[in-house]
Amino acid sequence: MGDNKDAKLRADAQRNRERILEVALMELTHSADVPLSAIAKKAGVGQGTFYRNFPSREALVLEVYRYEVQQVSDAASHLLETRAPDRALREWMDRLAQYAMAKAGLADAMRQATSSCGSLAGLGYGQVLSAVELLLRANEEAGTIRPGVTPDDFVLAIAGLWQIDPHGDWQSRAGRLMDLVMDGLRVGAPGR
Repeated sequence: MGDNKDAKLRADAQRNRERILEVALMELTHSADVPLSAIAKKAGVGQGTFYRNFPSREALVLEVYRYEVQQVSDAASHLLETRAPDRALREWMDRLAQYAMAKAGLADAMRQATSSCGSLAGLGYGQVLSAVELLLRANEEAGTIRPGVTPDDFVLAIAGLWQIDPHGDWQSRAGRLMDLVMDGLRVGAPGR
């Protein structure tokens, strides 16, 4: 009986934590200075629960960033399970663009929390590269992209993403850029 109750408590705690992170991502993206109490209130958790999970603003900001990187990285394998490799790659590129814009919005908060944040470098870079590698390999095996594209090639090709203003019409600009990159990846694919 106790095990079941413990499992339920753990599940509730995990849900609270994820809710805080989702709300914090949205709020910090809009304003780096949003009060932590406002984030706790919007997430529907008490101050005690909030500070037990995130004892400081720095802890929250870094965890929000890590959480978002994890979501982006995990999306690669989920998309490959449910879509054709080229569709999965293109949809993941949209997810990466969302991440880039959120990260740009988080940049002020990140700068306040830590002095080391580059564009895609630093925290989580390896996870994102692993996701890129997974998607590129699946597409190469399916013959939907040119052979021999490396994760570094891909990161260089999408570098323009980090130049897009997150406060402007970033969705259509990022979409056009990703379509161009995808078109480039398809040229010379054996399956075309």
